[in-house]
Amino acid sequence: MNQFEMPYMRMPMEYAGPVPFYQTYPMPNVYQTEREYERDMERMKELYPKRMKKLLAYVEEECDKMEYEGSRMYDEYPDRVMLYRMANQIYDKAMPMKEAAEGRRERDKNLLEVIQVLLYDEMYRRRGRHRRCCRRWW
Repeated sequence: MNQFEMPYMRMPMEYAGPVPFYQTYPMPNVYQTEREYERDMERMKELYPKRMKKLLAYVEEECDKMEYEGSRMYDEYPDRVMLYRMANQIYDKAMPMKEAAEGRRERDKNLLEVIQVLLYDEMYRRRGRHRRCCRRWW
């Protein structure tokens, strides 16, 4: 008995014909799984408070601008200064600035930190999707 006649090397008779295309694809449910993740995330976003939903809309808009191949958003180590500037831009769009008595602008530090958390979470989600799929398909 040579190496090609070993029992574990032989294909069973039921598989002797041609294999359908859908069985040759290594990960047949990757897109369906990704859609399920997206639907689940959208359901969870519906539970956010109204103010956070409004802020999240600004965050998603900014991330949409950054979502292209070769974007700094997909760097292995995103730049902390770039992320802070993005959060400040989102804050400027979302909240009108209050003028202080001395003419300085005041920022609500707690709200800025919430925007940063929403931004980092959204970027984490998109980076994971990019790693898994490498493109948007819907």
